[in-house]
Amino acid sequence: MERRWLNLILEGDANDYVGKGMTGGKLVVKPPRGSAFESQNTAIIGNTCLYGATGGKLFAAGTAGERFAVRNSGAHSVVEGAGDHCCEYMTGGLVTVLGSTGANFGAGMTGGFAYVLDMDNTFVDKYNHELVEIQRVSREEMEAYRNHLRSVIREHISETGSAWAAHILEDFDDYIGRFWLVKPKAASLGSLLASTRARPE
Repeated sequence: MERRWLNLILEGDANDYVGKGMTGGKLVVKPPRGSAFESQNTAIIGNTCLYGATGGKLFAAGTAGERFAVRNSGAHSVVEGAGDHCCEYMTGGLVTVLGSTGANFGAGMTGGFAYVLDMDNTFVDKYNHELVEIQRVSREEMEAYRNHLRSVIREHISETGSAWAAHILEDFDDYIGRFWLVKPKAASLGSLLASTRARPE
């Protein structure tokens, strides 16, 4: 039997637990048309979103609260900022944060990986150093990841119409030097991109 996934698009904000236990499909949360606020500085989803997700995609044109993508094992997501404990106990999937994060990023993270835009050069003091490590996406040997990140941002724009993401993409060569790739220390760079393929949508 062919499996069919649900796609849900919300114009407006949402509270806690958006995408909890998500296994497939697509969730898009974006500001109402005509909104004047800057999405990268405005909360659009609450705390503990994408908790325990195993698949699917979440695009949010705004910031997430605390404990975003905790215990995520396969979902792909893009948000424009996140609170404390983002990616805690994450075992798979991909999280892209186009903005600032809170403290304790990646605590207990053993799988998957993340891209984080560090505009104020403070992320080195915000991630949990025990199991994860960070490296600049702008390094010469990271070309495949730069191309992948560009495609992730392009998809986020397509789904949400985010002006902030469009600005980053337009000046991608300037912003790329501010992105970190976050991965478990035990994971090799060669294995990460392979894990992003063939995820259910």
